[in-house]
Amino acid sequence: MNARDVNQHDTLDDFARREITLDGATKTVWVSGSGPAVIVMTEMPGISPHVARFARWVRAAGFTVYMPSLFGRDGAIPSAEEGAAIFRHACVSAEFRAFASNASSPVTQWLRALARQAHGECGGPGVGAIGMCFTGNFALSMMLEPAVLAPVVCQPSLPLDDPAGLEMAPDALATVRRRLEAEDLTVMAYRFDGDSFCRAQRFAAYTAALGPRFVARILPDAAAHPNPPPFFAQHVRSPHSVVTAHLIDEEGQPTLAARDEILAFLAMRLQG
Repeated sequence: MNARDVNQHDTLDDFARREITLDGATKTVWVSGSGPAVIVMTEMPGISPHVARFARWVRAAGFTVYMPSLFGRDGAIPSAEEGAAIFRHACVSAEFRAFASNASSPVTQWLRALARQAHGECGGPGVGAIGMCFTGNFALSMMLEPAVLAPVVCQPSLPLDDPAGLEMAPDALATVRRRLEAEDLTVMAYRFDGDSFCRAQRFAAYTAALGPRFVARILPDAAAHPNPPPFFAQHVRSPHSVVTAHLIDEEGQPTLAARDEILAFLAMRLQG
């Protein structure tokens, strides 16, 4: 894979831009690769060069990446001010429930439909789903779609006002737990120890709801990249984005090991 500078705007020219209409709503989805489908959902404030880099790693591992545009400017590195404006807009959008516990964001219904379509287009045993930050929990909500076999939950940050809150209804979580047990599946989950947006209480709540099939990985704060993009440097402050903005792309780094574990998990579920 040819490396691209994550500090420069990404044209995403190695992805096909598709306009996909599902459940009466049309969204841009960037698609590339071959093999089983993996839905890569962007973190706040949008499909940054760091998010695109991760999507390319998934593609290089033998998957077809579907990267839906959910907010922000695709490929851009927004200023701290622009990133904050995108964040505020998403918080009041009808598609997201930034402050509501015990209910999934409405956009997850569209994402489940995307998983069904991607599975039909790509075949294989099923689909992977990776959520990050604002979309972190979405990969778990997508388990209500039978095609999704490999959910990865990275630093799930919603609801923003309740560290122990879960952005799913209890009956939906119970349904997911029954499915995990019946089909011998697991959920991989990642966060930094000192993350102020995804705290220990949230992972504890997930463990209580899903049991040992919620596999939590807690990275030390010292493993985070010390110089993240402007939005993170000014508005996030704590280590947060495990496989994107705070990943250190060097051998031996815990964040790179997390990336490799995710790719191996996808391969086991979708290629094995």
